[in-house]
Amino acid sequence: MDSSKYNRVIAMQCPTCAGTHFSFEGPSEDDSAMATCASCGRSMTRAELREENSENIEAHVKEIGRQAAQDLSDELRKTLKDAFKGSKSITIK
Repeated sequence: MDSSKYNRVIAMQCPTCAGTHFSFEGPSEDDSAMATCASCGRSMTRAELREENSENIEAHVKEIGRQAAQDLSDELRKTLKDAFKGSKSITIK
C-alpha cells in the first residue's frame, strides 16, 4: 500500500476574509508564532489559526481514514484471492 498518497496539504483560511496566504513570524513549529493574513492583515497565533480551521482539518482526516480503510480492504481481498488461487473448495468474492 502506497502511504504517500495519504499526504495532504490543507490550505488554512483566514476566519475574517477566507484568504489563504499568510506570513509567519517565529519558528515554524512554534504554536505561539504569529500568522498575519496577507489579504486583510488579521494577526493570530499559529495555534489559533489551526483551531479556526479545525473543521476543515477534521474533514480531511476523515476522508483520508475512509480512503485508507478502503485501500486496505482492497489489498487484503487481492492478497487472499492470490493466496487461494486454484483452490476448488475456497472462493473469495
